[in-house]
Amino acid sequence: AVIDDRGFIVTNYHVINGASIIRVLTYDNDVYDADLIGYDDTTDVAVLKVDASLENLRFGDSDNIDVGERVIALGNPAGLSFTVTEGIVSAVHRTGPNNLDIYLQTDVPINPGNSGGPLVDINSRIIGLNNFKAAGFEGLGFAIESNTVEQIVDDLIAQYLEQTP
Repeated sequence: AVIDDRGFIVTNYHVINGASIIRVLTYDNDVYDADLIGYDDTTDVAVLKVDASLENLRFGDSDNIDVGERVIALGNPAGLSFTVTEGIVSAVHRTGPNNLDIYLQTDVPINPGNSGGPLVDINSRIIGLNNFKAAGFEGLGFAIESNTVEQIVDDLIAQYLEQTP
């Protein structure tokens, strides 16, 4: 998800890990080469940058999310570009595979290609970063809570800006 007009993008680290070239496709079918700015492998968050000013989404406050709230996952499941799926938040502060309680549980279908895409609320604010689903089950998707993602993103961007002349 593009998170500001300077071209910064957030995704899951596992989506781009090992890539020698990273390209970003916009809804308008523009393609940009992206640079990896930084990542946190514990939380599976990565920040990319493109040299473009793009339309962006803003972070919402995941601490204000209620169980039962409607949410929409954006992504490219099975290579079907720019797909949206809707569901509800099933639980908050779930513990994930990294033993951190930083996940929203949702019944939104999460499939390969949804990883790294935003989970947005009814106000189009990012309240989570789609991350994984429980294998063998339907309707058990998980997104990293936006407050965690935003903090990591802010730190990674600040480190990048300090190093950039």
